[in-house]
Amino acid sequence: MAISSRRKPVPARKGSGRAKAPEPPRAVLPAVAEPSAPPDEHQQAELFDRAVKQFQMGGYGAARSLFERAALGPIPTMAHSAQLHSAMCARRVAAHEPSLATADEHYNYAVALINEGRFAEAERHLTEAVARVPDADHVHYALALCSGLSGDVRGAYRHLRRAIEIQPRNRSAARNDPDFAGIAQLSPLFELLYPERAASASPRF
Repeated sequence: MAISSRRKPVPARKGSGRAKAPEPPRAVLPAVAEPSAPPDEHQQAELFDRAVKQFQMGGYGAARSLFERAALGPIPTMAHSAQLHSAMCARRVAAHEPSLATADEHYNYAVALINEGRFAEAERHLTEAVARVPDADHVHYALALCSGLSGDVRGAYRHLRRAIEIQPRNRSAARNDPDFAGIAQLSPLFELLYPERAASASPRF
């Protein structure tokens, strides 16, 4: 679903009752998720080349994420260059970043960043949003998605568990969310989303 079709979160109403759970954010799954382990020499070179292309096209946010991954690789000179370019990207992103005052503004901007594959930046804004509204289930849901797409399955589990604790309907939402399809079968997300199936799969004595 395009980001423009994502309606804004529904604020909780005063008094009794809970506001209707917001629709989960839609994000475009990357063709190949970046591995969570440090890249090898071949992967480092590929990441660096992709980062340079993004940098040359003015995609500083995406370039920064790629440079940060390349900086973890085993080739020292390339890692050092990637660190320098990452810092350069950070300065240029900060110069063009909009002024965001509220949790909803940070959240909506983060969803747009997720759609662009700029997960590190999106996580920063979602973390700011959840610091302002700790019990906003839709922010925890988006953080779970952002973490999962960036390869942090444990972080995805932690935030999705909190989203479900706040609003149980988020379990069903994540089950039917195509953006979670690529990570829903990974442990411990699978056990969280499908507790009945996980229990039936456990050995019985």
